[in-house]
Amino acid sequence: QVQLVESGGGLVQPGGSLRLSCAVSGSFFSINDMAWYRQAPGKQRELVASITSYGSTNYADSVKGRFTVSRDNAKNTVYLQLNSLKPEDTAVYYCNADVVVIFLGRGAYWGQGTQVTVSS
Repeated sequence: QVQLVESGGGLVQPGGSLRLSCAVSGSFFSINDMAWYRQAPGKQRELVASITSYGSTNYADSVKGRFTVSRDNAKNTVYLQLNSLKPEDTAVYYCNADVVVIFLGRGAYWGQGTQVTVSS
């Protein structure tokens, strides 16, 4: 069983920073791409940032220059550094990982979500 556990959300003032973490645990062979998505109330879930196993990154236009995605392959963990936060960044942030599980094959796994609220 593969589990993704996120941490680091919270309430922050506009212009502030947060760092989200997502650790993958369980029995698996490898982790390919990892990503962060977010979903604001009344809106569809959207891709925020992704990172390949080799470290290549991709960002939504709305967060370029403010957010940074990184990963520690030894710890099976992906991070999202959120800087210069704006009220429109308020959402539940979800971690996603493309994981290869022995005998089951490749699949997409999701974390439970962590709330980020940007408000004065």
